[in-house]
This record gives sequence, C-alpha cells and structure tokens, in this order.
Amino acid sequence: MVHVTYLPVIVAAVVVFVLGWLWYSPLLFYKPWMRLRGMDPVAAMAGAKMPGGKLLIELVRCLVLAYVIAHFAALLGVGSWMGAVHLGLFLWIGFPVILLTGSIIWENVPWKVAAIHAGDWLVKMLVISIIVSMWH
Repeated sequence: MVHVTYLPVIVAAVVVFVLGWLWYSPLLFYKPWMRLRGMDPVAAMAGAKMPGGKLLIELVRCLVLAYVIAHFAALLGVGSWMGAVHLGLFLWIGFPVILLTGSIIWENVPWKVAAIHAGDWLVKMLVISIIVSMWH
C-alpha cells in the first residue's frame, strides 16, 4: 500500500482552487475567455454571482485531483522538485493536453479557448505535484 499524507493534499487542493479562480478572473483570462466563447465579459460580469454549489464541486474536484497526483508521486517515489516538475508535465501532456486537442479536433472548440484551459491545467498539475512531492 502507498501512504498518502492528507495535509499536503488539502493544501494543494486549496491552492489550485484559488489559482483557478484567479486564472478565470478579470485579473487574468476572464475577458478573452468570455469573448472567445461569444459572450460579452462586461454584461456577463454585471449579472454574475458566485454559484456556491459549483464552487463546492470545483473544490471537491481539486481535492480528488490532488489526491490522485499525490498517490502517483508516492508510487513513483518522487522526492525532488525536479521530479515533481517532470511528474506534473507528464501528467499535463498525457491527460489535459490530449483531451483538449481532442475537443479542438472533434468538437470544434476554438484552440484559444483550449489554450486558456490548458494553461490552467498546467499550473494545477505543476503546483499539486510540487506541493505533494516536497512536503515532508
């Protein structure tokens, strides 16, 4: 059995939850992301309110992701920051990048929308990998 320490999983999940909120906020990619989806960012922001249920689901998603990555890191014996970066990059290429390119090819998702999502996933994979691998 592989031992996963829960505190770094929780910390990593909360950190990437906040970073995801920041990624899609007006401070970073909210406006281009909304425009690329055919929406007016100003109009959408005017009537926007934080959907509590969706935010809770997103936090649970971050927890599951952090736990799975922590499990992989433990199985692979990742213990250095460079090993953690490699793990994060390999997971990013192997899963979000592959899934997002499929959505570009088969679902006609604009590549710029996919690129914004891919950047968010890259940050998540790297940050989680580093936190759960380096926490002692």
